[in-house]
Amino acid sequence: MANRIITINRMYGSNGRLIGKALAERLDIPFYDKELITLASQENDIPLEELKKVDEKKANQWHLPIKDAMQMEPKYHFQPMNDVLFESQSKIIHDLAEKGDCIIAGRCADQILEGRCKSVFIFAPFERRVKNIMERIGREERSARSLVKKMDKRRRSYYEYFTDAKWLDMTHYDLCIDSSKFSEKHILDMLEAVYRDM
Repeated sequence: MANRIITINRMYGSNGRLIGKALAERLDIPFYDKELITLASQENDIPLEELKKVDEKKANQWHLPIKDAMQMEPKYHFQPMNDVLFESQSKIIHDLAEKGDCIIAGRCADQILEGRCKSVFIFAPFERRVKNIMERIGREERSARSLVKKMDKRRRSYYEYFTDAKWLDMTHYDLCIDSSKFSEKHILDMLEAVYRDM
């Protein structure tokens, strides 16, 4: 039987990551998000801090990040570190999907594993997401608004750059959930049902 993989794309502040992590704990399966950067760092022998700089960001079309010493190494000189990380994470995502059931947040995993996973998109109204960020990380309202806009833009451009698919096109996800309309328990119940039915 094929392994059961759920991928979660999420608007910033919609609590998609928290939901994914809680679901993994409920199902007792691994959850991967920023852990993928650590795995890519270990696999490529690239310092973790260098990869964090380009995580879920598309490369700048006008220049390579040549101010970074790692980018100047011969094997990376003609390939932006963003692309190095994406290719490495893609391989890792394929490997993890072969190993067992898991939940993967972001990083274009739904496209990388197309046809081998159930893809979920978690969203919420802008005002609710701003409120969530204010409560979660203690930002002032103006700062939270700016951060939500910036992170959504970054995620959208990253996703569309590497996949040629539209991040906000709900038709290519298996399930889209407005997290402001349901309790976390209700959402987890829905997602657990999806998992059990795979």
